[in-house]
Amino acid sequence: MRFILNAIMTETIGSQIRAALEELYAVAKPEEGALLVVGCSTSEVIGKKIGTAGSAEVARAIYETVASFCAQQGLCLAAQCCEHLNRSLVVEREDARRLNLTRVNAIPQPTAGGAFATACWQGMKSPTLVENVCADLGIDIGNTLIGMHLRPVAVPVRVSVKTIGEAPLVLARTRPKYVGGERARYDPEIG
Repeated sequence: MRFILNAIMTETIGSQIRAALEELYAVAKPEEGALLVVGCSTSEVIGKKIGTAGSAEVARAIYETVASFCAQQGLCLAAQCCEHLNRSLVVEREDARRLNLTRVNAIPQPTAGGAFATACWQGMKSPTLVENVCADLGIDIGNTLIGMHLRPVAVPVRVSVKTIGEAPLVLARTRPKYVGGERARYDPEIG
């Protein structure tokens, strides 16, 4: 059975993601140009097992919301692919150059990369695929395991939104490592 996304579902998914991103942004307080990694199983969003029922409609709705938020807040988006592309990431070519990211050669497809990464590839101005990133904050929709792409030290962020559609939601920010031990003083503005 093919999943058809209606206007009400699109609006609900968009508002859930927007609310979660706004709460994450308020807690993380990222700098201009910070990197947001997003992992998304559209199968999980529609209540199916990850990797079994990807939805281009759901992916587009999520991408449009995330891309709009990133543009408004001055964030860079890194969209994680699925395990079939080794969880590589779709980013804007300009961001890959600026951040000196290692490019890899593949174009995400719904069955190799995932519906969300495919939607990002189709929606970005000049997309490229990179091997990995060290993101400043992240949103994981449907247990896609974005942790490998967060810079140390990752800190979970609890928000009022617990799911996107049917998919569990996990958010994280990062902070600099504490160094110096018990005699050190730490800057409360960055921790």
